[in-house]
Amino acid sequence: MLKKELDMINALEWRYATKKFDESKIIESDKIELLKNAFNLTPTSYGLQPLRLVVIKSQELKDKLFEHSYNQIQVKTASHVLVICIENTIDEKFIRHIFELQKEIRNVKDEIVNSFREFLIKDFDKRSEQDIKEWGKNQAYLAMGNLLTVCAAEKIDACPMEGFVNSAYDDILGLDEKDLSSALVLPIGYRAKDDKFADFKKVRRSQEETIIEY
Repeated sequence: MLKKELDMINALEWRYATKKFDESKIIESDKIELLKNAFNLTPTSYGLQPLRLVVIKSQELKDKLFEHSYNQIQVKTASHVLVICIENTIDEKFIRHIFELQKEIRNVKDEIVNSFREFLIKDFDKRSEQDIKEWGKNQAYLAMGNLLTVCAAEKIDACPMEGFVNSAYDDILGLDEKDLSSALVLPIGYRAKDDKFADFKKVRRSQEETIIEY
């Protein structure tokens, strides 16, 4: 195994779902910028990028969110809390905007993208609001996985979370006004020395159980 490959495996072995952060340690601004870029580069279905990221450093906000996170202390002690949100409305206007970006950045002609764009407009028009939200949340998981890998590579501790009251988060962060819904939460920071979970051995099924090769 090459050193670069070994480094990545070691990073993934090093990471764990951090339960308690060292409140005195704050993630450097350049690493926050790296995570923002990684989020923005997450691949999404059809390339529609139906996601937004809320980056929270304010202790006051973290304390408010803690009350609606089933008292999971990592929300309160994290350096930053990342909230992955989904766009509530994926309509013709939204889809056309994405394709205009494609034309502008890639300098492609309208006739090249026209048929696929029209297909997506018709397809999403037929989908229910619930179907679109479920599709959006699937994209949020892609972003979460991407962020967790980058965090591991940068030795940033993180704890992926589904356990929070979405409606309360939406209200506190004013997401309804932005036509967004909170989907997943990722507190990040540096592990506390007394977080006993840091020393637990990682438990995974063997590759013989999980990998199928033909």
